[in-house]
Amino acid sequence: MRSLCLAALLFVCSLGARAQLPDFTELVEKYGPAVVNVSTTSAPRARAGPRLPNVPEDDPFYEFFRRFMPQIPGPREFESQSLGSGFIISADGYVLTNAHVVEAADEITVKLNDKREFKAKVIGSDRKTDIALLKIDATGLPAVQIGDPSKVKVGEWVIAIGSPFGFESTVTAGIVSAKGRSLPQENFVPFIQTDVAVNPGNSGGPLFNLRGEVIGVNSQIYSRTGGFMGLSFAIPIDVAMDIQQQLRTAGKVTRGRIGVGIQPVTKEMAESFGLPKAAGALVNAVEPGSPAEKGGVQVSDVIVRFDGKPVNSADDLVRFVGNTKPGSRIQLQVWRAKTTRDLTVTVGEMPDDRSASRAPRRGAPGKPAPDTAVVSKLGMTLSDLREEQLKELKLTSGVLVEEATGTAARAGIRRGDVIIAINNQSVKSVDQFAQLIGQIDKGRSVALLVRRAGGSIYVPLRIE
Repeated sequence: MRSLCLAALLFVCSLGARAQLPDFTELVEKYGPAVVNVSTTSAPRARAGPRLPNVPEDDPFYEFFRRFMPQIPGPREFESQSLGSGFIISADGYVLTNAHVVEAADEITVKLNDKREFKAKVIGSDRKTDIALLKIDATGLPAVQIGDPSKVKVGEWVIAIGSPFGFESTVTAGIVSAKGRSLPQENFVPFIQTDVAVNPGNSGGPLFNLRGEVIGVNSQIYSRTGGFMGLSFAIPIDVAMDIQQQLRTAGKVTRGRIGVGIQPVTKEMAESFGLPKAAGALVNAVEPGSPAEKGGVQVSDVIVRFDGKPVNSADDLVRFVGNTKPGSRIQLQVWRAKTTRDLTVTVGEMPDDRSASRAPRRGAPGKPAPDTAVVSKLGMTLSDLREEQLKELKLTSGVLVEEATGTAARAGIRRGDVIIAINNQSVKSVDQFAQLIGQIDKGRSVALLVRRAGGSIYVPLRIE
């Protein structure tokens, strides 16, 4: 009898667990037809070099024939093809996908859920956010509903529909793993991270919430094998829709800039500058004549608010500035000398193709100064800079790092660095540097402003 009751209890519990699992069937039936397959073709181009007769490169014996069989010299033509996904955002034929899906394509074909195929035209694309807007000549098409990514909660169920490896209308499900993710070289997008299975061919497809609203565009995965490993990243739909609107109306995307170099604020940096917490964007360079300089921004300022929005990280500032319309007057709140200050900055426009200015060579030109000092407790060998060295580096003061070992090396100081300031106080000589360091209590951190490779960076250093 007892075992029977236990079995009944387990059965009831299993029913309860099943009842909590979501049902995606209605969502897929209603919005699945708005998801499309995007295939591209690049025109044949000649590739120089020898070729093998009638042996495709993906054939298991290709490598064997390439090594041991006679080859026919001469050019070989090839046709490049790629496959991705997309989704219809309006009934008159506008389609959203990833920029990398259609990049360098000579011909784009959009295949609908009902098997109809259309040639697509690229209205515009933006590589920084990886968004492209396509147009097909059709009307009365099924379109998706656009959601609000700001209301997305970590842990909620989401699904992806796309064409992984060419398998059209494939549905995969998972949960939101994190929000506002920053990826290397992807500063303009606060990605939505999920564990939804996304593979090659899913790129450009929609990420749905349980209400059937698109909250993101599946863009990339983190993988060591090339296949899905549980880490997928989607572009928030509000970012994508803003980009497509600019592409549709202007044919290009405009972004703001204020002309500062920034870096993250670490715990040690926050301690050095007297910040209550490690947040904000630390300014390590201000471009001459830039909006930031005109607005009063200085090196060593920590930007903590932008136009009323809190700046929790350096990536936040990049996104806020980039998404601001050029010409806008905004309020910057900076942390300077252990207090906040409000500055007004008129945002400039970021050029489409910014060319990096040539920076002065790193290190010290010529021979080091004859009087070299060893700051033993930090592991640095320093020397004063001569007038010609300061002139070439375009500096008014600073000391050269001849060697870095121990504490300094572990902190990231390198040979050839020029230390410009300690905790916002300019360093004019090795003797002054030693005096300033001597005033710091053991166990405390200092912020060293370092000139390196033509740029500036703050390095936190703890006095041991």
